[in-house]
Amino acid sequence: MMMNGQKMAAAEVAVQLPESKMVAENTSGPFVGASGGGAAAAMRPFGRKAEVMNVLLRVLCMVTSVAALSFMVTAQQSSTVSIYGFMLPIQSKWSFSHSFEYVVGVAAVVAAHSLLQLLISVSRLLRKSPVIQSRRHAWLVFAGDQVFAYAMISAGAAASGVTNLNRTGIRHTALPNFCKPLQSFCDHVAVSIFFTFLSCFLLAASAVQEVIWLSRSKY
Repeated sequence: MMMNGQKMAAAEVAVQLPESKMVAENTSGPFVGASGGGAAAAMRPFGRKAEVMNVLLRVLCMVTSVAALSFMVTAQQSSTVSIYGFMLPIQSKWSFSHSFEYVVGVAAVVAAHSLLQLLISVSRLLRKSPVIQSRRHAWLVFAGDQVFAYAMISAGAAASGVTNLNRTGIRHTALPNFCKPLQSFCDHVAVSIFFTFLSCFLLAASAVQEVIWLSRSKY
């Protein structure tokens, strides 16, 4: 009887072992894979196309900020102007205006910021890892883009006021339209202001992408 009992117990163990093995395989297989896939999807709420678009925005932002900087630092010209019938020599240069200096400083910082984010994004794309690694990273990049976008729009607005004054002169005074004798200078400044506002728009577009990422991400 004892031998029969031992044989039955052995048979039960032999029968139970394959079942427990199947349960272990099921537990370690599809269910774990599904949870891992969900975590990966949470870490990457955007597809590769959206990440490539983010990189493209960084490239365009860097190009526009460098263009704004380049056109502004090359804005200088010498000419003559008539005031009360007297021909007086005048010289214009971007460094004579604090507003234009502000544009140069902000554009340089934005170009450096865009280059840094571009290098980080491209390196992660090449490694096939998410461009934005975590919510903390997304918040940091979002804050930077917001601050620099406001700085660019304020710089463009300040420079626009000075440029408009140069074009219209001052009413009820003998100060003329300085952009007539200084056409090249004013054209350089105008192009620089255009790229300044365009860079601001691109930074805002990047910030919108980061907001969408934060709204979809769980980690």
